[in-house]
Amino acid sequence: MRLTNWSYTKRYNIKGQFDIFPNSVVIFRQIKDYYFVYTVNWSLSDPVVSQSDLQEMERLLNSELGTLESYFQRKFFGNDSE
Repeated sequence: MRLTNWSYTKRYNIKGQFDIFPNSVVIFRQIKDYYFVYTVNWSLSDPVVSQSDLQEMERLLNSELGTLESYFQRKFFGNDSE
């Protein structure tokens, strides 16, 4: 999967598109120092988006924005630094 396009929206969200889901728009929101998938405006012409697809989308966007280290510091990965 590749991140093909992204841009900021009016309310500090990020809108992204991915090559496997070219007709679906993914909205990301910031939490602390990283971004997570908030919603997917899914298109019927694209395949169904799985949980692993959502995680890959988050990883790709955070890598693009330079926030990947913060993304991997979250509690989901077993880091209790909070």
